[in-house]
Parts: sequence; structure tokens; C-alpha cells
Amino acid sequence: MTATTKTVTTDLSSTTKDGLGASPRRPDGTLKVTGEFAYSSDLWMEGVLWGATLRSPHPHARILGIDITEALKVPGVEAVLTHEDVPGTKRYGLEFQDQPVLAYDKVRYKGEAVAVVAADHPETARRAMERIKVDYEVLAPVSDSVRAAHDPEYPLVHEEGSLEIHEEYHQRGNRVRHQPIRTGDFVGVAESGEGQQEVLERLRAQADAVVAAEYEVGMQDQAFLGPESGMAVPAEDGGVDLYVATQWLHVDQKQIAPALGLPEDKVRLTLAGVGGAFGAREDLSMQIHACMLALRTGKPVKFVYNREESFYGHVHRHPAKMRYEHGARADGTLLYATMEIIVDGGAYASATPAVVGVASSLGIGPYEVPHVLVDAYGVYTNNPPCGAMRGFGAVQACFGYESQMDRLAEELGMHPVALRVKNAMSQGSRIITGQEIDMPLPMAEMLERARDLPMPVERTELEDPSDQRTLPGGVAGTTRGEGVVRGVGYGVGLKNLCFSEGFDDYSTARVRLEVVAGEPVVLVHTAAAEVGQGLVTVKGQIARTELGVEKVAIAPSDTQVGSAGSSSASRQSYMTGGAVKMACEAVRESVYALARERGVVPASVSDSDLSLAGGKIVSESEGVLVSLADLLGESAAGGTVVEETREHHHRPTEMLDPTLGQGASHTQFGMCVHRAVVDVDVELGLVKVVALDAVQDVGKVLHPQQLAGQIQGASAQGLGLALMEEIQVKDSEIRNPSFTDYLIPTILDMPPMRIDVLEHPDPHAPYGLRGAGEPPTLSSTPAVVAAVRDATKRPLRHAPVRPEDIVGIDL
Repeated sequence: MTATTKTVTTDLSSTTKDGLGASPRRPDGTLKVTGEFAYSSDLWMEGVLWGATLRSPHPHARILGIDITEALKVPGVEAVLTHEDVPGTKRYGLEFQDQPVLAYDKVRYKGEAVAVVAADHPETARRAMERIKVDYEVLAPVSDSVRAAHDPEYPLVHEEGSLEIHEEYHQRGNRVRHQPIRTGDFVGVAESGEGQQEVLERLRAQADAVVAAEYEVGMQDQAFLGPESGMAVPAEDGGVDLYVATQWLHVDQKQIAPALGLPEDKVRLTLAGVGGAFGAREDLSMQIHACMLALRTGKPVKFVYNREESFYGHVHRHPAKMRYEHGARADGTLLYATMEIIVDGGAYASATPAVVGVASSLGIGPYEVPHVLVDAYGVYTNNPPCGAMRGFGAVQACFGYESQMDRLAEELGMHPVALRVKNAMSQGSRIITGQEIDMPLPMAEMLERARDLPMPVERTELEDPSDQRTLPGGVAGTTRGEGVVRGVGYGVGLKNLCFSEGFDDYSTARVRLEVVAGEPVVLVHTAAAEVGQGLVTVKGQIARTELGVEKVAIAPSDTQVGSAGSSSASRQSYMTGGAVKMACEAVRESVYALARERGVVPASVSDSDLSLAGGKIVSESEGVLVSLADLLGESAAGGTVVEETREHHHRPTEMLDPTLGQGASHTQFGMCVHRAVVDVDVELGLVKVVALDAVQDVGKVLHPQQLAGQIQGASAQGLGLALMEEIQVKDSEIRNPSFTDYLIPTILDMPPMRIDVLEHPDPHAPYGLRGAGEPPTLSSTPAVVAAVRDATKRPLRHAPVRPEDIVGIDL
């Protein structure tokens, strides 16, 4: 990884060796590598019971009755609970309270929770679960997302009156949200009708090239390795302590407490070891069920999903159906663009409204287009529920608009990079919602840098071109090189970072400075979820940089401190990092004030002349004034402890206008450009990705090694969506709920990556940083598909690309 533009907006001249800009070892790294790290599935207490969940075998059915009599007779069973046992509100939800704690009138997707069991052994719980009798009236599933969006006669997933109308999103029928966007000549044009068609015909007549196509993105799974798990422990005060792998402790707490009929302060959460997340842990899984069973039995209750249950027990990436049309001048200048995207939210809303907001606002990509018509829909069906996943609506749209850019470049006889550069946005541009990009956006430079990176050697130039490890299909020996064609493709995506559309996004940090065993020690306490991204390391780096202290401890994340928001939206370094920075600054100011009070800072020395470095207060003009150990004294012997708590809020955003889709809805923008090189066996439909190089602007590199890992990991997930990852759903049922049949990239599928990092600071962000974890997920998928398209000369409008798409067989 090379840093190509170095600009720093904050003084980072601390003498600490493991401050910002360094790559200190992760405190959890060694334990994870050696297998000693305690994940949520490893939790244990004496006398713990095991929980199990009975799930619906039908995607759509009425519940006529539930009989738990035989389950209660199984020796070792201590509780069997149904919807009748929910002590508080019967529904919960991430944005809308539309999901039952346990199904009571209907089941709306296969795998929906109907009853839960607690027993002294997991097999006992499973056997009891199988004895629960549920009388179902099976109904035809609502499975067609296009009909759900547009057909008023299509059956409803949620009957009229069963849910409050979501007026801010103009929901009707099976629509969770419809978000239109209109600019230029499309302003004032209705959702459909003659006016829209008249404008389109006029613009088509002005264009020298018009391309239109339909695209589809399949349902992707987050595929984290640690399944849903956690343990609830009843407390003496009538409350409950929950240890769980999650992405947002406080939003879990806000959903759990009403269902239990308890005040929030009686439901205490502590983050357990998280084995990956990628969005799927934003929604609840076993949390309420474990707490209900613990409160009923008076004993700790532990849940651990198996892999198949995990596929049913969490949300997935929304599958999308898209229709695009672009018109351009002969020189490549974009004239107009239209887009319709329908994302299938499945049975419950989850994050669907926000996904629609992102997909619509970024639906045309980072391109200057004067006339735009966008209609984005999120719908209810009886398909598996979908919600947050890395890239969050922007991934699906990016595949569509980047595929269009390639088709348009071909139509005009232009290089695909040249067309993109011709229409590239930059700082001062406005996206289609009218929001100004008021931060650096060196898109043209990034595209050219990606294009000019060294190409991998041709296969024929390898020492042994017939080495199976270098061929599509690998060591399976399916090809000897005959029919293998090389292709090159590009992808660029624009991603919003942090939360959007008026959400008061904030994070809280408490920082404590004291002297222990003669040395200054800092304790950083937040509720932020470490889900593998390395935030636990970055918090320590910030504290070392701001306070000049080597010893920094990170307290366990829990709800005993204010909310840190979700570990999603590439926001934690920005938001929690910003909160830690603010709290550290407040601690530093308190230390300076204490030093002045005790007379160790001359009156002639201003605070701007002071710094903390090497555990000492240092004056630029006077030198070392006092050590922190001497100033504060030993905390155990009555010394001074300095502690400060601060909240960091990002700048305000606003909801998109429901008619024209205008508004400054986003906090920050991030961008990555990929160039993919592939070898394709066009006769067998096999693909080997030879190179997947990335250029990304991150504003400020905080931890170079972790940054590289984020870009590599995001690119791997994008490669998976391009070539292999898809949950197969037929008649609303998942057909491949296992890692045997649901394929994810392994180390053998990932090629070498050149990573070129730019640092153009965002003036609105702490340290000028820019969230880095999501943008590579956008651009990697269309880049890989474009490269396969280049090799095969086939349209390839579905992600992932299937072997039959490559060889041209209609299955």
C-alpha cells in the first residue's frame, strides 16, 4: 500500500510510538490467532440452560393453534414459551415495530420464530422443540417483488390496519418505501404516464447514443463465521444482564426492554466476542428470546445457532431488480439517465427504508447528469427478511450504473475510463438530490491511477502456463488452458458514510486518566461494538496521540456508558473516534487547569504552548514542566483522577423530499476505484480473478495495516457477489442454507491486490478521516463482472455471474 498524497490537518506530533499513523498490534489479535479469544458462543456459567427456537416450515401461513404439552414433558425442559408468554409489547423492529417477538397470527417467512425452549442440554432442548405442535393454514407466498411494488391487486403481506402507516415514506400496499428523484426536465413529471414519456422521447432525440437494460443483483449473505449466540443472566433486581454479539448495544436495549416489560436500565447489555457482522447483527436474533427464558426460569440461558439456523435467523442483502436508461452526446457527455430499482425487503421492514434512501440518492453514481428520473422501491414479500449489509443499497445501484457506463463506452467507441473521467464528479459537484460534495473527491485522478497501475503478466508469459494453479478451475484440472481468454474491467462507486436522512447520529466516550504503579494510565470506555474492524486498536491510538501516554486500556463495551451508535455505515472511526478525541481533549484541558492551579505552569505560558508527551506536560518555550505521575499522584493513595465524557455528533442531515427527492441527506462520501483482470474459460464458464487492484481516498490513514485489511476484505465480498455468492430462493424458500452450497471466496479465490491510498482530508471529519470499510464493496463487483464481460463479449446483467451466463446456456 502506498500513500500518494500526504496532507494532515491536525498536529499528530506525539512522541508515542503507537499513535495515529502507526500500525500497532491489535490487543485481540494474538488471542484470535491462537484460538484463545472468547467469542459469544464460548460463554458459560454454572447451571446454564440451553435455548432452542421452533421455526416455521412455511413461508406464509396462519397459525390456528400451538400445543406445547408434549414438549413440557421432556425431562430436563424448564420452559416452553410462545407469544402468549411475551411479558411486554409483542412486536419490535429496527425502524418500524412490525416483527413479532414470537409469531402469533401468521408466519410470514420460512424460519420465523414461533416458540422457544430452555433445557439443561442443547439436545434436550432440540427434542422438546420437535414435540411442539403447531396447526397451520398454509397460504400462497407473496414472492414477486415487482408485483409487490406495482400491482394493487397483489395479496398483502401485512393486512391493512395491521401496521401503522409509515407516512414519512408514503407506504401503501406492500410498499415499505417509494423514493422518487427528479432533476432537470423531469421535474414535475409524475411517477408514470404520458408526461414522463414525452420528456424521455425529447431527450432521446437529443442524444447520439442511448443504452437501456435491466439488471439484477442476487441475495447475498453476510457469511460471518461466528453464528448468532449469547447468554442472558437474570439479576437480583428483577432485570437481566445480556452478553451478546451485536453491532449496536443501545438499539438492542431499546427493542428488548419494551418486549420484556422492563425499563431500559433493568436490561443491561455487554458486548461479547463478535465473530463478524457486516450488517446482519444490526437486527435482533436471539436477544429477546434468551432474556424471556432467563427471567422465566431464574437461570442463565444460552443460545448458539447452527449454520442452517443462522441463514434463517438473520437478514441478508436485498436482492434488486433494476431498469436503467442513459443517453449521451457523441463526445461522451451524459445527457440524461433514468433508473427504477426494486429492492425486496422480505417479510419485515428492518433497514429497508434506509436502503431505499441510499439506493435512490446514489442511484446514478458519481456522474454529472443534468436530467434524471429515479424511482426506488422497497417492498414487503414472504421472502427471507433483508436488511443491512456492507454497502447498504449502494452496492446494488453501483452494479447497474457501472454496467451502463461500460455499455455506453462501447456504443461510443470510448475507453471505459475515458467515459467515466469525462463525466466525473469532483469537489463542488452536486449529486442528484442537490447535495453538494463539499469535500475532496479526486475521482478523475483515481480512475487514471487505476488505469495506469502495472498490469499482471500475461498467462502465456508465465514460467509454466499450464500450471493448474494459474488456470480457471484451479487444481481441479478442468482445463489445460484451451479456451481461456483474458479480460479487464473497471468499477467506481460513490458511498455515503455515517447515518443519513435526519438521524441524530452520535457517539459517547468516557476517558479516564490516573496514575497506577507510578505510571500514567488512560482508560477509554465506549459502547462501540468491535466486530473485527479494529476499532479497539484505533481508540487506543487516539488516546496515545492526544494524551501522550503509552499505557491505554480499553474497557469492555456495554450499556453502562452512553450509546456509540452502530458499527455500520463506515462510521465508528469517524463517530466514536471523534468522541474519544473530544473526551481526550477535555481531559487534557483539565490537566492543564490542574497544573496551573498547582503552580507548575508559568502564567506567561499559554495553553497553546503546552502539549502532553511522554507522560509529561511540555512547554514549547520552557521545556518539560512536570510529569503526570508527579502532578496527579498515585490514584490508589488518593491521587487525582481526571475523567471526562463527551458526545460527538456529526453535522445535521435531512430527509429526502418525498416528491422530488431533494435534500442534503448524507454526512460524508467515500469512493474507491477498482481495476479487475480475469482469465475466463469461455467454453466451461470458469473464471479466475488474476488481479483486483484498488485506488481509494481515505482522508487520513489511522492504521495502515488495518486499512489494507478493510480494503482487501471489502473487495473479497465484492468479488463473491460478482462470481459466486447468492442465496437461492424458490417459492420464498432458501434452497442453500449452508457453506457447502452457499459459496464464499477463499484465499485461493482472492488474487494479489495493489492498493493505492490517497489522503485528501475531509474538513468536516475528525483528523480529516473518511470511512473506508464500505466503498471497495461497491466498485469491486462491477469491475470483476466488467472484466468477465470484456473476455466473453456477453451482456452479463446478473450478479453473480453464473457459468451458464458465460457459455450462453439458458437453464
